[in-house]
Amino acid sequence: MAKHKLQPDNWVDLYADYLFNYAVSRVSDAEIAKDLVQETFFAGLNSAKNFKGDAAERTWLVSILKRKVIDHYRKINSKKGKAEVRMNYSSDSDTEGDWLEQQVADPYSKDGDNVLENEELGSAIQDCITKLPRKQALVFKLKTIQGMSTEDVCNELDINPSNLWVMIHRARTALMGCLNENWF
Repeated sequence: MAKHKLQPDNWVDLYADYLFNYAVSRVSDAEIAKDLVQETFFAGLNSAKNFKGDAAERTWLVSILKRKVIDHYRKINSKKGKAEVRMNYSSDSDTEGDWLEQQVADPYSKDGDNVLENEELGSAIQDCITKLPRKQALVFKLKTIQGMSTEDVCNELDINPSNLWVMIHRARTALMGCLNENWF
């Protein structure tokens, strides 16, 4: 596997638009999205020494931005003691359902609160998945958690893409309801 290298001088030209679109779809406010992208670039520069090159530069920056979005919602909801992640996704997108990844704190963080929170959320998610209908749970695990392609999941389960997306949508809706009730 080829190691990737960081090229911070090119970040704005290469990734600013993508990161902005990603952020604005999660926070629904252009000014906040701009701030989050700027914070992402600063955090990337500050933690460049930690970049191992295993992921592509854009993927690494997106993972930083995801944590910035989570931090944004934690900050605005801190008085309530709850995190809120907006779910503004179109149903025809392969990224629909990134809410799951966004709600999980960084598993590699050294912050003790995040480790505890990850364990609690992971346990809550697993518990909620067990409450789904068997085939829905299987489709959700294969596509969303294991990251299998739509074609591979459809071939393995002998379903068509429309059925797959309906099952995933229903699973996500049920999981969000279960998590809101049992974890948030």
